[in-house]
Amino acid sequence: MGDGEFDREAAGLTGFRRYTWWAVPGMTACVLALFVGEWVLDGDVPLPARAPAAVALVVEVWASVALLSRRLALLPVTAAQSGGPPLGLLAAAVGAGVVLAVLPLSVRNYGLWPVAPALVVAIVATYLPPRHRRLLVGGAVVLALLPGSLVSLAEGDGESAYAALFPAGLVAFTAWVTLGPLWAWDTARRLDAARRLEAELAVKEERLRFAADLHDIQGHHLQVIALKSELAERLVERDPARAAAEMKEIRQLSADALSDTRAVVRGYRRTTLHDEIANATRVLAAAGIDARMTLAPDAVATDLAESARHLLGLVMREATTNVLRHSRARHAEVDYRIADGHARLRVRNDGAEEHPTALDGTGLRGLAERLEAAGGELTWQHDGDRFVVEAALPTCSPNPVDGAAP
Repeated sequence: MGDGEFDREAAGLTGFRRYTWWAVPGMTACVLALFVGEWVLDGDVPLPARAPAAVALVVEVWASVALLSRRLALLPVTAAQSGGPPLGLLAAAVGAGVVLAVLPLSVRNYGLWPVAPALVVAIVATYLPPRHRRLLVGGAVVLALLPGSLVSLAEGDGESAYAALFPAGLVAFTAWVTLGPLWAWDTARRLDAARRLEAELAVKEERLRFAADLHDIQGHHLQVIALKSELAERLVERDPARAAAEMKEIRQLSADALSDTRAVVRGYRRTTLHDEIANATRVLAAAGIDARMTLAPDAVATDLAESARHLLGLVMREATTNVLRHSRARHAEVDYRIADGHARLRVRNDGAEEHPTALDGTGLRGLAERLEAAGGELTWQHDGDRFVVEAALPTCSPNPVDGAAP
């Protein structure tokens, strides 16, 4: 996975974080300002209740947004390990929530009093592990039945059912709409971390493979060269002719070592169709795409020229990259077969963008020119949400041009 792919994913994660911020902290501030603020500005509410409620509203909005914004920066595990929310902010939120509950309840506003406490319960629940979170929300729902119903019974206003059930339902609903987006955000962060770790492991695995190949070749040649150099040193005075022969062998071994090293590097940098098809299967599956690979038996058995395999491998790599970068594909199909004296590769996917940015770059267009120079062709077609890339190369091209390995 290249830097560009990481940049694209990072941008997507940043956008999702922005959406989650507006869905949770932003919505919390809006709800408090809308419902409690309307009550504070209501002229029919006694002034001794409105004044402290206004101060408590400002404190509640500030503390709630600060707590939820901090929670967005943490995964559930780290949130639990941190000891929960900061005590200062939590104390401010709880204190302001109590004020915003007692004052509306004192004037028998059964629909408003549970708003602030329900938000405080939801905020605290976001910092807890699932088991403790369920206990907190369940206990808060049960306790929310009591204050309003007791006040209603004491006043005898006949609204005890509403006063009991509405606050309990509001607590449960607030916890649900708060925890849902945060759960999605936590899941997205875990998936992003897993993708990055998978890419890092793939790079490290490839480096280890290359290092092992290089060690096997260089280690053998260098060991033989060292032994023959030591022997030549001993023979240079006693048997100059034999020493000269040993030096010739050392020279040949050095040339062989250089040739073998270049071969390893070329094999490391070049790509082949079958390798890219196998890699595409793993990558698309890791991205949650249902990828179906069809390899005709005659295509597998046909021995294409190395340059042709390399060109088709580049097409496969570019097509896979386009599926990942420029579509929201759920299904992809790869078909490779030999027909009419040509090796034919077709990659098809759904979920393509309306105006694919892949066509604005030089990837497919540059490959089309290289295949044309090799006697083949590369075409692509965009139909609705379907995108199809098709490549063909003659199986017996006299001198295909593939250019330097990328």
